[in-house]
Amino acid sequence: MDNLASIFRNKKLKLTPQRIAVYKYLQSTKEHPSAETIYKTLQADYPTMSLATVYKALKTLVEVNLIQEINVGEGNFRYDGNVEPHSHIQCLNCGKVDDIEGICFKDLNDKVKDFVNYKVISNQVYFYGICEDCQKNLTD
Repeated sequence: MDNLASIFRNKKLKLTPQRIAVYKYLQSTKEHPSAETIYKTLQADYPTMSLATVYKALKTLVEVNLIQEINVGEGNFRYDGNVEPHSHIQCLNCGKVDDIEGICFKDLNDKVKDFVNYKVISNQVYFYGICEDCQKNLTD
């Protein structure tokens, strides 16, 4: 929490209860929720918090690199409290998004440099498949 406060202080941003709530929620889950899911989850404890406030909190937390915004191609963003470099996999059946741990694509930036005339800054690698639960349901 002190780290969170110092990051906001250094960026000259106000650390609001809503921003803290959104951050803590994302730190407490391995899920990759949408803004709407976060809003619905926090609504009981923060009944006056609007969906717009959740979006603003998410935008700010992404800007200060405390969370990451992921776009798995479904028309809206998901959010991840894990900012370490890692890839994601999405179930094409239920839409669930999971982290892929143990494989890092950081060296991909160096490999790509030989094929393009760009200064490569970063990459995002997404995988798509059918999750274990959906595989079971499809065979039942």
